[in-house]
Amino acid sequence: MSRYTPKQIEKYQRQKYITFLEKISKNLFRLLRQEETAAAQFTAKFDELMQKLGELEAIRLDSEYLQETKSYIDRLYLQTREINDKTLGDIRAAEMSNLNRLQKLKKRSSYKKDKHRHGERDQDWG
Repeated sequence: MSRYTPKQIEKYQRQKYITFLEKISKNLFRLLRQEETAAAQFTAKFDELMQKLGELEAIRLDSEYLQETKSYIDRLYLQTREINDKTLGDIRAAEMSNLNRLQKLKKRSSYKKDKHRHGERDQDWG
């Protein structure tokens, strides 16, 4: 007799996959932010993370942020397969900008529209 329902197992796997995608993006940001990161160190860590991601069961991603994160990670992984220190330095600023764009996409839903922001203040009570 199983302790967990299939729906609970699916929810757990989904959350684990999403959490790991965010972990990869945070690790990439940290590696790219540090100027002393060597290309060999970057590729070794990225290979390790992608191997662990491959071991997880792939799930369907619904949100735009998660889809963009997954496609960004896949694109960057293919782009940095054969990288050296010079090319890592060249792509560092562009990739930091792309990671920043992903974070803005994630936080976009937490911002209120301007027309709703001052609703209480602008109400006419008189």
